[in-house]
Formats: sequence, structure tokens, C-alpha cells
Amino acid sequence: MGAMTTMGEEEDQAGAVVVIRKYDPETDREGTEAVDRECEVGPAGGMSLHADLLGDPVARIRHSPLHLMLVAETSGPCGRIVGLIRGTVKSVSTGKTTHPGAPAFAKVGYILGLRVAPSHRRLGIALLLVRQLEQWFEVVGAEYAYMATDRSNEASLRLFTGRCGYSKFRTPSLLVHPVHSHRLRPPRRATVLRLAARDAERLYRRRFAHVEFFPADIGAVLDNAHSRGTFLAIVDDKGDGGYEWRGVEEFLTSPPASWAVASAWDCGGVFRLEVRGASRLRRGAAAATRLLDRAAKWLRVPSVPDLFRPFAGWFVYGLGGDGRDAAVAAEALFASIVNMARGAAAAVAVEVAAMDPLRGRIPHWRRLSCAEDLWCMKRLGGGGGGGHADGWDWVRSVPGSSIFVDPREV
Repeated sequence: MGAMTTMGEEEDQAGAVVVIRKYDPETDREGTEAVDRECEVGPAGGMSLHADLLGDPVARIRHSPLHLMLVAETSGPCGRIVGLIRGTVKSVSTGKTTHPGAPAFAKVGYILGLRVAPSHRRLGIALLLVRQLEQWFEVVGAEYAYMATDRSNEASLRLFTGRCGYSKFRTPSLLVHPVHSHRLRPPRRATVLRLAARDAERLYRRRFAHVEFFPADIGAVLDNAHSRGTFLAIVDDKGDGGYEWRGVEEFLTSPPASWAVASAWDCGGVFRLEVRGASRLRRGAAAATRLLDRAAKWLRVPSVPDLFRPFAGWFVYGLGGDGRDAAVAAEALFASIVNMARGAAAAVAVEVAAMDPLRGRIPHWRRLSCAEDLWCMKRLGGGGGGGHADGWDWVRSVPGSSIFVDPREV
């Protein structure tokens, strides 16, 4: 996990010292789970989204090459954990091109899972947790740090942009589609193929290495046990679905007129989600749609999955393509993955850049989706990091048309 930083201290309202230290899986599991439960996402008195990490508080960062979890603990005989934060570090593409046309990579730290118990908020604990994690980022060589939040999360934005020096950076959209009893119908003009892991890695490195946040260790992502495969959709000019795969080298040398590629990741082995606080009426109405869908699949009822009990989700990553009908190919891929998830997941999601040309054809439900996620970023090392002699700063760069969202950090 890299070298550890000196831990900080803060006092709570009762005068007890709050110590920031590394998470200990032997003693801290119960305390961190309690804090996570207290900080469920959602308005008070309304529906909230609960995440069950299946007994492993480090689950969401465990598969990243470098990861760290810190906890904030009050001192004394009645000391307890009142805050936590998780972080990962990896090498990713910045979207910048270096001579002679090679992608520029940077080491970045990602902050996620920041929680402070309601009883200990407004005491500076969140700020202390962020600063300690940033120190670790710098120790292991990270040049930038970034985080993602809902744009309506004012408290998070005040902390990161107001006190920690982060800038609003990118605004991708999270598109979610429920998994029904009936199958979705992919466009008939598209042929969907499954790629071998090594062919998928070669395709990604050749065609997507310049996409922002493309991970240098893409091979490790594709080989992970949670990855459910990589799929290629072809839309040929003839429209007869007769495309024949002759290997990745021939594809890269002479690609078809229109195509798209994407991979699937099973989040169910990492965490389970549950919507809490729904009324009986809402639950009953959702159950009725599922009953009708199972009884008459030919009606293709837009049924609502049982989101009110723990459910698994799948995540589509590495979505990209080329050609006039690339968006049609992307629709075929997403629909095929939703169909593949039947019986294994309640919903399938994908996150795409604000200007991604493929997003218009991705099937999704607006009520389940987030139209504008917000990513914030800062340059570490007092602005001296980044290693760019020309003064280029990724934080101030113009967004590209695509973005690579690592499924290990969902």
C-alpha cells in the first residue's frame, strides 16, 4: 500500500481528540459499517440508497493497484470511529498527446467513500481526512487527485472546491437501465461478438489509449474475476449481419464501416444496493409490473425491478466506437449486456462523457439515471506536480468527447 503518512488530530465538541489512522480490518469493521449506515444517500424522511459492502469495507477499492482506507476515531475509553475515507492511486491517460503521438499518462489519486457521522460533522474531520489521504497520494507519486459527487451535494462541493482547492472538471452522465423479465431488442443491423481478453486489451490500447482516464493496467481490469467479458458490435454497410471476425490485427488494420466496443463488470460481488424508505404503494406498484412482465413477456412491460431488497448491478465500461452508425452499434452492445445480466442483476449502468456521440442511443430510464455527475480535480504538490515542462495542466484542459470510467472505482 505504500508508505504511511503522519496521522492528524482534531477535537470533537466534547473535547475528545479525534485521531486519523489507517483502517485495521481486525478491529475496525463494525465501526466503519456503522458510519456507512448513518450516511446513507437520500433526503431525511424520504427514500435512501443503502450500499452493503458484504462485510468488507475495503471492497470498493480492493481491486485497484494501490489503495488505502483511513478512519477517524475519538480517543478515550469510549472511543469510536466517526469518519472514514477511501482512496486509490493508478496511472491513467490524461488525453494529452506527446511526441510522436504517444498518449501522456499521469499518476492520479481518486477519493471515494468519504463519510463523517452526523454527530461529528462541522468539526473539520472531513477536511483532515482529505488532507491525510492527499499526503499519501503524494508519497506514492500521484500528480493529481480527483473525486466524483452529485452536483446537488452542496456540503461535498463546499469542502472540495471551497476548502481543498479542487476545481470542477468533468460532468459525465450515469445512464441506468433496469433488467426486465423480457429481453431488450438490439438493432437488427448489428452483429455482436465476444472478444478474447488479449484481443480486447490490444484493441483498447490501440484505439483508446488517448481517452481521458484510460488505465495503464487495462489488462488487469479485463482479467479481473468481476469482468464479464468484452463485446464488439459491427454495423456493416450491407446490413445483413454477415460480418466475419478474422482476428484483432485484421480488425485494427481494416476496421468495418461502423463499430463499437464495451466491457461488462459485475458489481454484485463487490457490493449490493438497496432502496429504503419507499412507501407500500410504491412497492406494490413496482411488484405489479414485475408480475405482469413475467406472465406476459410478449407485452414487453417496462417493469420495475425489486430495488427495495438488496440487489446486484452490472457496470458497462470501455464504451467507444467509430463510424457513422457507431451509436447503433453501442445500442446493440448495451442491450445485449442488459439481456446477459438477466437473473444476475437488477440494473445495468454506464457512465459517458457529456459530449459522447454514442450516448444518444443508449437505452436508459431517466428516473434511475443521473444527468450530470460532477468530477472535481486538483494538481498535487502545490501546483508543481504533473511533470509537464510546457506548463500544461490537466485540470485546466478542455474536455474530450469520451471518458474511461474504471469499474474498480464504481
